[in-house]
Amino acid sequence: MSTVADLKIDLVEVCEAAARACAPYVGSGQKDEGDGLAVDAMRKRINQVNMKGLIVIGEGAKDEAPALYDDEEVGTGSGIGVDIAVDPIEGTNLFARDAAGSIVTLAAAPAGTMYRPGSCFYMEKQVYPKAARGKIDPTASVEVRLTQLAKALNKDIKEITVFVLDKPRHAQLLKEIYACGAKVRLATDGDVNGAIQAVLNMGSDALFGIGGTPEGIVTACAARAMGAEMFGRMAPQKDFEIELCKKEGIDTERYLTRDELVTSDDCMFIATGLTSGEYVDHVKVGADVDGKYMTTDTVVLSGSVGNIRRVQTTLHV
Repeated sequence: MSTVADLKIDLVEVCEAAARACAPYVGSGQKDEGDGLAVDAMRKRINQVNMKGLIVIGEGAKDEAPALYDDEEVGTGSGIGVDIAVDPIEGTNLFARDAAGSIVTLAAAPAGTMYRPGSCFYMEKQVYPKAARGKIDPTASVEVRLTQLAKALNKDIKEITVFVLDKPRHAQLLKEIYACGAKVRLATDGDVNGAIQAVLNMGSDALFGIGGTPEGIVTACAARAMGAEMFGRMAPQKDFEIELCKKEGIDTERYLTRDELVTSDDCMFIATGLTSGEYVDHVKVGADVDGKYMTTDTVVLSGSVGNIRRVQTTLHV
């Protein structure tokens, strides 16, 4: 029987194609131009994959950016059914400034296994490494959660680093983290990048705060693939979004577990670096006797086997 894991190479190439297409715009200040190129390249390559794919959640609705759209059918239309969550450029502002942490991201799982958040564009997220699985109460205070995390990691709270987006909405959260003596890694954008640092326990020990729902679904696949911990609560930020959530009956108080956000172990997370970060390198451009080439660096977290795979690809362009 075919599995999502069988599509690994094809889906890696989807992310690589997007990265190569937009790489010339890294550091240009032109995030929309880069995003549009990434979307076009991703759409072209993903439609060559032998699957019945469906974009369960895309990017662009909340910020009117170029996007693969929710409910867009992708793939050749034959093969297994696959839910797809995608962000052609995660961290567009980082991309535009050539700042660390911008990536192309894609997550995949069997059809019908990804949570569909409806009209809720924002999610409060808590992400922890594997050692903390089952040891965190998501409803507890920041102090209690950090104490639970420190015990799980055999660390002092002062040794804990929490990734938080540097947004006004997190002012109180930051005060509470600092009051506990923990450290904070602040970033203007890119909470998938921060979440993966927590999943891999590489650079950050946890992620707290409100970010995009698409990024949350992508992160859930990574967390489940690696046996890490995650909780998500729908957190609408704008009046129209709040009203839409009420009409759709979305519970904005309950924390969804990782296994509610993605219900299958046959899930996959892929990230190709656009700018260098903790776990992927930037797209490198060079030339030899055969002409110009690009080298991409990709990490693949595969739930079916529970491993981390690094893929470096050099292609003449």
